[in-house]
Amino acid sequence: MHKFLITVTFLLVSLSAFAAAESFPLFAPPLEALVNEALANNPDLKAARERWQMYEHKVLPAQSLDDPRLSLSFSSYPVDSFQSDETNMTGNDLRIEQSFPFPGKLDAKGKAAQQQALWYKGVYEDARMQLAMQVKDTWYNLYYQDRAIAITLKNIALLDDFTHLTATRYEVGAGLQQDVLKAQIESSKLTERLLTLRQQRISLLVEFNRLLARQSTSPLKLPEKIEIQEVTTDVTRLQEEASTHRPLFASYSSLIDQYQAQKNLAELDYYPDFNVFVGYRVRDNNLPDGGTDYLSAGVSINLPIWREKRGAQVAEASSGIHMARRQYDNFRAQVFANIHDVHAQLEKNHTLVDLFESGILPQAQQTFEASLMAYQVGDVDFLSLLDSLLTLYRYEIDYYRSVSDYQRSIAGLEAISGVALKK
Repeated sequence: MHKFLITVTFLLVSLSAFAAAESFPLFAPPLEALVNEALANNPDLKAARERWQMYEHKVLPAQSLDDPRLSLSFSSYPVDSFQSDETNMTGNDLRIEQSFPFPGKLDAKGKAAQQQALWYKGVYEDARMQLAMQVKDTWYNLYYQDRAIAITLKNIALLDDFTHLTATRYEVGAGLQQDVLKAQIESSKLTERLLTLRQQRISLLVEFNRLLARQSTSPLKLPEKIEIQEVTTDVTRLQEEASTHRPLFASYSSLIDQYQAQKNLAELDYYPDFNVFVGYRVRDNNLPDGGTDYLSAGVSINLPIWREKRGAQVAEASSGIHMARRQYDNFRAQVFANIHDVHAQLEKNHTLVDLFESGILPQAQQTFEASLMAYQVGDVDFLSLLDSLLTLYRYEIDYYRSVSDYQRSIAGLEAISGVALKK
């Protein structure tokens, strides 16, 4: 009986202790520092920025004139002698020419290029928000995994103690052998669950390290407890502010403007472009007329007679405008729906966290402790004690899942709306 009481006392002390079997680094970096690291090092984000810069550099060439052309020709040399002083037609021509698009075309080209660059700028800025959300989402997922692993280890240790306790009672004729077997089975189940949790953590950590451009094997320590971020949210306000804060809204507006500029350019293509030239002929001084040099100048235009082709170009740009507007409307509807959905998840998880903290967990803890003391004096059977332990285990797991999901919902709402949620 003395050995039995010692074992029960040890179990009660063990309720507040978590097993320290997981090996982590000593320092847990702040989440914001990890987000900044990802924003600085993530290769996909760097590629998005370079793509934006690439299109930004296309704006100036698009709105600039083509280079002038300089030509030198040897004109009207007699084929039998190739002498420059035999005929008055012979001379060396130096010519420079410049093409000038119809007024407004360069401006339209520049606007189209500028709006295309703005599209990719918005894509890059939106990618920054999505990357920050992915880092936070994975971090909070890892937090849940760590807590679930620690709780599972604690309960495996408790079940091992239960096994010794029930074995002791069985030896003195106060317990049943099936209680020993049941405790061993439940311990094996939790061990299987522990293996799954550890594998899931490895997969999450690999993804987290990828987001931060770290080695896949880089370790990460997370705090044992995080502060719940209390935020004030309103679905309607978030939906209204998303139109001005979410960068992709500006991108879709730029896409519409890009096609509008292309339409303007296509309409201007009905008008001709100009080519202006100046030429100078150098003639031999031994010619009969003294080799007087000649100066020439002129202008040429293209003849935009293929109007069907230009009509098709205008129609193409018009279709692009309608397409971009529909894409904008569809994106807006998706964002509004996602805000509503994630906001509902946020409220649900916040309610669950409060419910677990204020009622479920304390009650489950008290129930288990009461069952343990009642089992000590023989008022409840082992299965009732085991059920109270496993119930407490499930509630602890669900609590940390709700905490993780709540924080992930905040990160998701910020990324979807582009609005930083405040306390």
